[in-house]
Amino acid sequence: MANELNHKHLKKQVAPYEKSNIRESVWQLVNTLIPFFVLWILAYQTLSISYFISLIFCIVAAGFLVRVFIIFHDCCHYSFFKSRRANKILGTITGVLTLFPYSQWQHDHSVHHATSSNLDKRGTGDIWVLTVDEYLEATFWEKVAYRLYRNPFVMFILGPIYVFLIENRFNRRRARMKERLNTYLTNILIVAAVTFMCFVIGWESFLLIQGTIFMISGTLGIWLFYVQHTFEDSYFEEDENWEYVKAAVEGSSFYKLPKLLQWLTGNIGYHHVHHLSPRVPNYKLEDAHNNTVPLQNVPTITLATSLRSLKFRLWDEENKNFISFKEMKQITVKQKNRQNVQLR
Repeated sequence: MANELNHKHLKKQVAPYEKSNIRESVWQLVNTLIPFFVLWILAYQTLSISYFISLIFCIVAAGFLVRVFIIFHDCCHYSFFKSRRANKILGTITGVLTLFPYSQWQHDHSVHHATSSNLDKRGTGDIWVLTVDEYLEATFWEKVAYRLYRNPFVMFILGPIYVFLIENRFNRRRARMKERLNTYLTNILIVAAVTFMCFVIGWESFLLIQGTIFMISGTLGIWLFYVQHTFEDSYFEEDENWEYVKAAVEGSSFYKLPKLLQWLTGNIGYHHVHHLSPRVPNYKLEDAHNNTVPLQNVPTITLATSLRSLKFRLWDEENKNFISFKEMKQITVKQKNRQNVQLR
């Protein structure tokens, strides 16, 4: 496979899929935004009958909000439209719907693509990962913080609340003025939209509907991002050995989902293709995968096998795979036993 992972060769094979199609992009907007708003209205209309009926519409609407985020995500890569200005305008609008400031997230996500799986360049736009040695050398409170962070309840339930309501509302240090202004504009538009909706339907109804939609979509979004980089035989290397193509193809999974879920998630399961070439629009990722032979020989996970990733906590540099805290304890016990034998 090493010979197949030739950067120029793969890029040349994927290049034909990097051009957006205005008709497909517009159609995706139509079949995403209209159903989302219709479902939102239905959730509100049925709220007076039963919250459980409303909840059904909220769950489906959450799926469409994930799809809205994928459009936002494509705009950040300038892959949804040919025009950068059009991408920025639509990205800012969909950023209001998803609570993500366009310019801020675009910067962090670009860093993520440039440093994904690089052990020496972690910390921006990615999930906190420690190696076994780093964890063993960490202080007590650092270990507590890491364990809390990697706890499924904290990551997938509290995580969306933190990301949406706190992290995304503030600019990063050294952010350029255009980026800062875009964050301010996004925050203002969000406050205006929330105030308007609370005035029209009441804050209780708005919170029940929008709060439910965001919690479900936020959990799904974080899960997708998590599972696409956290699988047993992933790829992590120090900077001197790190390779972009290997990081893209071996460090990003092919999340093989049922067709309906694949559609709702905007083909983001073809994450290896996306990391290899971010300029490929989401609606061309599947074709790029199917017509590029080397991309078909990548780590593949399904709904069932992806659940195993919940136990992965630390990266084992020696064996080149993710392990659980339990497995880490077993490794340390073996190391201590070896040391004791050597001392004898």
